[in-house]
Order: sequence, then C-alpha cells, then structure tokens
Amino acid sequence: MRKGLAFAAAIVCMAMLAGAQQNRGPSTPEERERFVAIAHKMEADPLNANLKADREWAFRWLVEVPDIHVNVCMAPLGKFIDEKTYKYSPQIVLQLTLSSGAFVIEHPDKADDKDAQYFAGVEGALKAYQAILKGAPNAKSTSLDTLLEKQASGQLADFVREQAKTGCQG
Repeated sequence: MRKGLAFAAAIVCMAMLAGAQQNRGPSTPEERERFVAIAHKMEADPLNANLKADREWAFRWLVEVPDIHVNVCMAPLGKFIDEKTYKYSPQIVLQLTLSSGAFVIEHPDKADDKDAQYFAGVEGALKAYQAILKGAPNAKSTSLDTLLEKQASGQLADFVREQAKTGCQG
C-alpha cells in the first residue's frame, strides 16, 4: 500500500513537472550526453548514494525537457508490479524510466518505437537488478529472476512486446 502511494505520488509529481516543459527550450547536446551517462551509471550502481544528485537531476530533466518523450509502462516488467514488498522497487522503476530515456537519445531513429523503448527500459532495469544483487545477494525478486531467465533464453523481447500489447495504453 505504502509503495503504491509512493508510486502514485511520483506520477503526480511527473504531471506537475510536465507543466514546466512549457517554460524551457529543447534539450542541449550536453544535457543529453549527461543524461545518458547518468542512466548508464545507475544501471551499473543503482544504490550508489553519491549518485543521488545526478539521479534527481536526470529524472527532473526527463520530465521537464520538451523534446525527449518516453513511454513509461510497468507492464513489460511482468509480475514485478505485484511484488509490493520488494525493497528496491523504486530503483527498478526509476531505472526502467531512465534506461528508456537513454535509448530514445541514443537511437533517435527509434524514438517512436514503443516496443523498443520498453525493451530497453526492461534491460536497463535488469542490469540494475543484477548490480543490486552483487551488493545484496539476498535481495531476490522472483519476477525479476523470471525476466532474467527469459533474457538468457532469448525470449525477453517477445515477452516485453506481449506484456506491452496487453498492459500499456497508447
């Protein structure tokens, strides 16, 4: 319940910050480069307290900038959304978003390909999960382990596509 409320609060903040898009111009090459670097750092070390300011900047920037559009949907994470007690849910969800944003910047020709965005987001979230497990081996998530198995067997892209088809709007 508490995590659900926190997620809802994050969505409200995103909606409020979306109004800020009208107050700034498009992203600069330097900002895009910084964002991508932060997203990849977060994939490798999502619990690094020294990245807090960068993490906050990246999230705010992604919400405020008018020319980078990310389709955020939890459905491609499968049953993870039902794991209400996973300690690192906020890091996984944030990484899903940041990795999707990095994909859009790194592959502007695929910016409108929602399935590719979702897949990149899930892959980034799985990298973050694996990094979390290195430092906290007991921080297991059954649903994320299932996604890792799908990734290892080459089934992840199809799974993400199916989940997005049935669980994501637009």
